[in-house]
Amino acid sequence: MLYGTITEFCSPVTCPRMLAGDQYEYLWQDPNNPKYKRATKVSAPEYIENLMTWVQTYFNNEKYFPSKTGVPFSKDAPAVFKTILKRLFRVYAHIYCHHFEHITELKMHQHLNTSLKHFVLFCNEFQLVDAAEFAPLQELIDIMLASDGK
Repeated sequence: MLYGTITEFCSPVTCPRMLAGDQYEYLWQDPNNPKYKRATKVSAPEYIENLMTWVQTYFNNEKYFPSKTGVPFSKDAPAVFKTILKRLFRVYAHIYCHHFEHITELKMHQHLNTSLKHFVLFCNEFQLVDAAEFAPLQELIDIMLASDGK
C-alpha cells in the first residue's frame, strides 16, 4: 500500500534499476518463469510488480498457506516465507533510499516508519530475515529500535 502512494514517481524512466542507494542492486529471479530463470536486471517497478505477483502465487497455494484448520504447512514453507520477507524488505529499502522525499511530501513518512519498524521487529523475533539483508537501512533500523529500547 505504501509503495502504491509513490508509483507516479517510481517508473522505468526514473528508476531503471531496482536499487537501494548506490551499493545495492537487486536482480529478479524466478526459476518458475522462463524469462527470469537467471537473475535479471529490471526496473524498480518491474521488480516490485514481479514480486507482488510472485508472492500472490504463494498466498493462493494451499501448500504454503493452508486455509483449513489442521492442514499442515509444506516442509519447505519456512524457506519460502523467508524469501518472501527478504524480497519485501527490498521494497522498503528502495522507497527509503530513492523516494523518501516523496513519502515526506505526501505526509506518509510516519506510516512508512511504523510499518518498517513492525516489519523488522517481526522478522527479528522469528529470525526470518538474515541481518545482513537489512544493511541498506541498518543505520535507520538501529535508530528506530533504540528509540524504544528494543
